[in-house]
Amino acid sequence: MAWVAIENLIKDYQGAKGEQVRAVDGLTLAVEEQEFLVIVGPSGCGKTTTLRLIAGLEDPTSGSVSIAGCSMNGVRAKDRDVAMVFQNHALYPHLTAWENMAFGLRLRKFPKAEITGRVGGASEMLGLTECLDRRPEELSGGERQRVALGRAIVRKPRLFLFDEPLSNLDGPLRTEMRTEIARLHRQFQWTMIYVTHDQSEAMMLGHRMAVMARGQIQHLADPLTVYHTPANLFTAQFIGSPSMNLLNGKLSENSGKFFYEKENARVELPQTGSDSLKSWAEKSVVLGIRPENIIVQKPATPGISNSGMPAVVELVEPLGPETHVHLQWGGCRLTSRVTATHAWVPDEKVSISFNLNPLLLFDPETSGRLI
Repeated sequence: MAWVAIENLIKDYQGAKGEQVRAVDGLTLAVEEQEFLVIVGPSGCGKTTTLRLIAGLEDPTSGSVSIAGCSMNGVRAKDRDVAMVFQNHALYPHLTAWENMAFGLRLRKFPKAEITGRVGGASEMLGLTECLDRRPEELSGGERQRVALGRAIVRKPRLFLFDEPLSNLDGPLRTEMRTEIARLHRQFQWTMIYVTHDQSEAMMLGHRMAVMARGQIQHLADPLTVYHTPANLFTAQFIGSPSMNLLNGKLSENSGKFFYEKENARVELPQTGSDSLKSWAEKSVVLGIRPENIIVQKPATPGISNSGMPAVVELVEPLGPETHVHLQWGGCRLTSRVTATHAWVPDEKVSISFNLNPLLLFDPETSGRLI
């Protein structure tokens, strides 16, 4: 039995003009005990609303939420034994870091000795022992986030919920805190559901990631599966930076071989799933290619066998260890991720080739992956 089970969850709001706005649309999801699940998606996709429905901060329009086999429908938030870490820390400004972490335990009338022990243990775990007597305004952004995390930890809940907890931190501090959360999960094996719009955060933290859009889950799998074989066009575009190259064209067949074609662009496809490809011959398809699977080389040398195709460099983005090269190829615009071993320049003529393993073809009408 799943530790957290969500069945056909729907949440409707009333819009400014009285219209119905559906934030969560028939969501079904199972989270196992000790799992770290990340829900990732753009702003407004319903991920935070889903978290609030699990926590009991919102009531569903329909559907159910169960935790540890018990239905949470009608159960108040304070009785669900769930701890939530928010984006804005939500610390009491007049209380010290120690008092903020102890506040929930005091409300529940825990013995003083146990409160002291729990807060002390969490403080040591999070590196907060030197700043327990400071108020939030005297703490750095990272320290405030650690206090918010410590406040959740001292409760020892059966489920941790994180609502974009690192989005207000700067880059280096965000990376540090992300690593800290991953370390804590590995050490204590808590059950965690983590919401973010940052795909790199989702890829690093999650055992599985649920890609969400328009109140629905688009793809649920481990991060590498989502990255390499996305279920649909939305997932292909959203996961990955730079995003996957998606080329609208036509699938053709000649002498048992299959080709992607668009204007002056034509490339032979591997024979993987050839039976599936047959039914799409002469139909419109979308070919997906990750930027790292586009190999950029010097132009083909006349008289020497070279399988590369001619292209032109449009823009170059040096990023230190890697470079993003924007290309024009047969009427298609492509982005390639290459190592920074060569200084490509705009308008340079180059030769490109594709690694089409795995082969990714999508239906332009339904957006689903064909193969």
